[in-house]
Order: sequence, then structure tokens, then C-alpha cells
Amino acid sequence: MKKPKWVVQKEQSKKADAAATVWLFGHHAVRDALVNPNRIKVRLIVTLNAQNKLADAIEAAGITPEVVDARKFTAPLDPGSVHQGAALEVKPLEWGNLADVAIGAENPRLILLDRVTDPHNVGAILRSAEVLGASAVIGMRHHAAPETGALAKTASGALERQPYVRVRNLADAIIELQGMGYLVLGLDGEADHTIETALQGGKERPIALVLGAEGPGLRQKTRETCDMLVRIDAHAGFGSLNVSNAAAIALYASKDHA
Repeated sequence: MKKPKWVVQKEQSKKADAAATVWLFGHHAVRDALVNPNRIKVRLIVTLNAQNKLADAIEAAGITPEVVDARKFTAPLDPGSVHQGAALEVKPLEWGNLADVAIGAENPRLILLDRVTDPHNVGAILRSAEVLGASAVIGMRHHAAPETGALAKTASGALERQPYVRVRNLADAIIELQGMGYLVLGLDGEADHTIETALQGGKERPIALVLGAEGPGLRQKTRETCDMLVRIDAHAGFGSLNVSNAAAIALYASKDHA
């Protein structure tokens, strides 16, 4: 019996995901990936100078590097990538599902991203999430920044330590979190309440902060599914923030409730 088309497509997608690799570049990103025991390393290309600077990490990883001439760096990177003479091919990290990262911490906080596609923004958000104690960053499986070298370089090592889980449907993820007891707050510059006022008296609840892409912001379905829309209290109501800056401020504003 011939398999339905959707079954064939699903099987092909699984095979493609299993075979997928990512090229990380730059000293920070490569070093942190090399010493991460959960990261599957495939191939390391370095210049002699980079090899010397990363010698301890290379030894810890137990990988044999390919040493190349700095003028003929052979890693398949975008021409504009600032690789610093180091590139590491890896398998994407597996952080599990939403429940795996949402349950466990005493008072967890999550960042949810609604169609945030710029890898530099997501990398910066991962870095802030690690510094400010978030449990995980949740993105979308489609219409979101995947794990890439540019994302890893901006994250400056945080990609190896800060869970980045991608879900099929953000509204369903929000509903799932609400079922776990999360207070889900969507950031909207026009909202009536600030983050601080929304969190008054709610220290015992885990918190999820939802941010949309710059420009369009949160989609209507996302807005409707959140428990409340909140804003960052801006001076004189002037201007708007980059999404990565907004994420950092929202995390800081909610840290006393963690």
C-alpha cells in the first residue's frame, strides 16, 4: 500500500533534521561548543593562531582539527562572517520539549518569541536570558531564527547553556503553560499596565514573557491567548525598543518575582 503524501513528507523532514548540521564560528562560540559535552562535534577547521588560542578546548573535546592557511580558510561560511580563524561543524542541540524546560526551577521565567526571525536578536536574547536567570527561550519552529553561526556568535556562548526550544504553534504553547500555572504576559507598547503592576502580588507564580517581532509586534491570536498585555514604562512615552533590549528589560523588571 502506498504511503500517503503527508506521511512521506514527514519522514523526509525527520531524515533531513537528523542529517542537519550547523557551522559555528568565532573564538567564543567555538570554544563554548567544544567544551559542551552535550554538543555533537563533526568537524573543526582552524588556523594555526586559532588552534593555539583554543588548544585547551580542543584537547577537552578530543577532536582533531584541520589546520589551514589563514589566507585559504575553507569552512563553508558566508563571506562576511567574522570567524577569527575558527569554525566548528556541529549537530543542533536537543533541549527536549516545552515541559522539559518549563518545569523544574523553583520560580521559572520563560521568554516566548512570536516570529522573531533575526538571528542577532535571538542571540542577544539568549545572552540576556542566561545573565538574568531565565529558564529558557521559546521560539517557533517556523518563522523564527534557527540555530546558526550568526546566532551563536551573538549569543557569545549562551547558546550552549541557555535552552532554546522551538514549538510548532505559539498559542498552543501559551495554553500549555497556562495549564502549568504560568502567568503569561504579552509585551505591547500600548498596553494599560506596566510589567511591575501586572506582577504585584504574584510572586508565587511562574512567569512567561511574550515578545513579538519589531514592527508588527504580537500577532492577534497571540495577544488574545496571553493572560494580560503589559508595557515597559518608557520615559515620556517616546520611541520604542529593539526586541532584544525589550527582552532584557522585561526580564530585569520581573527578576524580583523569580
